[in-house]
Amino acid sequence: MESLVVLNTGPLGVNTYIVPLAKNAVLIVDPAACAFTDDEAKITGWLDEHKKRPAGIFLTHSHFDHITGLAALKEAFPDCAIAVHKSEAHMLSSEAQAAFFGLRQLAVAFQDMPSADKTIAGGETLDAVFSDEHDAEIAAALSQWKILHTPGHSTGSSCLYNAKRGELISGDTVFYRSYGRTDLYGGDEATIHKSLLMLKETLPHNTRVYPGHDYYGFLLSEN
Repeated sequence: MESLVVLNTGPLGVNTYIVPLAKNAVLIVDPAACAFTDDEAKITGWLDEHKKRPAGIFLTHSHFDHITGLAALKEAFPDCAIAVHKSEAHMLSSEAQAAFFGLRQLAVAFQDMPSADKTIAGGETLDAVFSDEHDAEIAAALSQWKILHTPGHSTGSSCLYNAKRGELISGDTVFYRSYGRTDLYGGDEATIHKSLLMLKETLPHNTRVYPGHDYYGFLLSEN
């Protein structure tokens, strides 16, 4: 089984995941590489070097540090769809995000920010989101990934779970022996606790967790 590829990207060191699908197709999760941090070509360069093409771009949420790489990816792959939770789709093109976080110098990163092509609600599998653009083999690989709506860090925070691989891409919902902060835009402490309890009660304890920052590949049972 081909492993997830992790690229550390963008202004706050996001774990951008390149998820193997089928043939030369991959899924990109949370692209943050941008000109502001001089790593704008990090994702596209990896794709070119390994002769891979993105079948879709999935955003676990729309906080600025997880989306600054969208413009470069869309420029390189204009037909590649971007998917995000419906409650946060309006945030992708907003320069106000940078101002909200006190990082006005990042506003330039949002000047050419593309809008979402697809919106999700949670409960879908990725083939339902992206399969209209791909063949049966790639769609079958996408179907193994289920979207779990896990609000709390933000209103639209979502995870990707693959039972066959035993993997959870958790965005900023679950970290190693910790969880996402709730004092930012869209955050709520009581709500994230409900999301964490749902994950604990519904997923196997030996699920490998791949969060949006820092250490990855730990077991869900370690939290």
